[in-house]
Amino acid sequence: MPLCDKETKLIDRMLEGDRAALARLITYAESRHGSLPEILKRLASSAKESYIVGITGPPGAGKSTLTNKLIKYYRDEGNKVGVLAVDPTSPFSGGAILGDRIRMHEHAMDDGVFIRSISTGGAHGGIARATNDIMRLYGAFGMDYLIVETVGVGQTELDIVRVADTVVVVLVPEAGDSVQTMKAGLMEIADIFVVNKADREGAELISAEIKQIVSINSREGAWEIPVLLTSAIRSEGIEAVLKSVEEHRMYQRDKGLLREKRERRREDAFREIVKGLVENRVADRLKEKDVSEISSRVKSGEIDPYEAAELVVSKIL
Repeated sequence: MPLCDKETKLIDRMLEGDRAALARLITYAESRHGSLPEILKRLASSAKESYIVGITGPPGAGKSTLTNKLIKYYRDEGNKVGVLAVDPTSPFSGGAILGDRIRMHEHAMDDGVFIRSISTGGAHGGIARATNDIMRLYGAFGMDYLIVETVGVGQTELDIVRVADTVVVVLVPEAGDSVQTMKAGLMEIADIFVVNKADREGAELISAEIKQIVSINSREGAWEIPVLLTSAIRSEGIEAVLKSVEEHRMYQRDKGLLREKRERRREDAFREIVKGLVENRVADRLKEKDVSEISSRVKSGEIDPYEAAELVVSKIL
């Protein structure tokens, strides 16, 4: 779909630093607007390759408070920061919590920070379908760091590793069940473990348990996963988190892993775009009369669903 004058002006305004234009284009990404592919193609040459930090962990672990502190430290260093808080979608209403902009209100008036909450839209993996497109918009806006905060933690949230350059898993002293989950697979995605609310009883114990698991799974020459104690609300331990993120960044850069990760991310984006285009065209084709007639025959039991599906695919492809 070619861009209209309104959309061209939106792009120009965003590239000039207009936050309202950026917000509008993010809405385009969330709603999967028909003009979105052309908008992103137009912005491709302007996009900065921002460093992406993923923050994930169970509800109540203090992810948003930690994110808030990271924003402040990055801003103190003169960096522009984009935050994407991915909230769960209600299976009943389709609505989302979307509370992170409230919790990060102290940065609301800072022109060097842009915070957006979006719903998962029912997407598996705790990552909204629009996440990659929104991050591209942030890159075109000139963000140096992107922080993606995701819902929950566990087997269904492993997609964060496909999005972030560094994954920070945030736990609390009471998260005994989460440690058991790690043994089942979460260990594979964490680049940094943070035990937040470390002033509570049990912080040292869970930290020791995680370190033991890390040591068992460590490999020679691989990144040594740090396990850090913080109290984000008291601003304690935040500098250690920032230092570990930067050390992980340097480690990946020196080993060529960062380049590989970004190449894989671009390939994943390409595959998702192809799948989306095919799904849209199939959906449109399913509305046509000859396919609808096949669907009616399936409903009446006249034809087997598998036979019908093969018949429809033969008509589409």
